[in-house]
Amino acid sequence: MLIDHVEIPVSDADAARAFYEAALGPLGVACIVSVSPDHSASGTKRHGLGSDGYPRLWIHDGEPAPGGVHLAFAAPDRATVDAFYAAAMSAGGRDNGRPGIRARYHPSYYAAYVHDLDGNNIEVVCQRE
Repeated sequence: MLIDHVEIPVSDADAARAFYEAALGPLGVACIVSVSPDHSASGTKRHGLGSDGYPRLWIHDGEPAPGGVHLAFAAPDRATVDAFYAAAMSAGGRDNGRPGIRARYHPSYYAAYVHDLDGNNIEVVCQRE
């Protein structure tokens, strides 16, 4: 794996945690660890989400990135992409691309895109037939 972890600032870490746990639940993602402001070097609340006991996505209270960020997560199959989209929309996400083939990338690129609570573009993609 190329990236060990990524961290993004969000306007409300607790609300973002709830969104990401719901939206990424179909991928097996859950909150692994939470750090209170008094135990954080930055003095902000932090949540580390991931799977297999390792937090790869960190969210923390702060000023969201201007224009948002784009995070793409790999799915094992198309049904997981569909489940992500449904869960993210139910959790308060905003549609940024319903599940489907994105032939401009390649014929098997099946993805869905949702804006999170702060406007970050969250993608889940399966690149298999």
